[in-house]
Amino acid sequence: MTDLSLHMVYRAVVVAKLTYAASAWWGFASAADRQRIEDVLRRGKRSGLCSGDVPTIAELVDRADDELFEKVGLLCNPHHVLYNSSRPIDHSVNYSRLARIGP
Repeated sequence: MTDLSLHMVYRAVVVAKLTYAASAWWGFASAADRQRIEDVLRRGKRSGLCSGDVPTIAELVDRADDELFEKVGLLCNPHHVLYNSSRPIDHSVNYSRLARIGP
């Protein structure tokens, strides 16, 4: 297998597993846990399984968070297609009274 193919497989399998749902659990991980995860990537780079230009896990998590918040920020744009569905519920309407109307 060529080095390029090996690097692609490593990133697709190992890095993807290390960063899966990392936005949810990264803040709860201790410094020791974070270091152990970074060590897996560092060993992959040192052994030649991973290319040297792959960012650290912390950088990948930060990028994923930034992309998520950027996408959520689109919902604040009144011209965005999902803008109307993201507006807060109007609590002044008495929905329980509306539910009683029927056959």
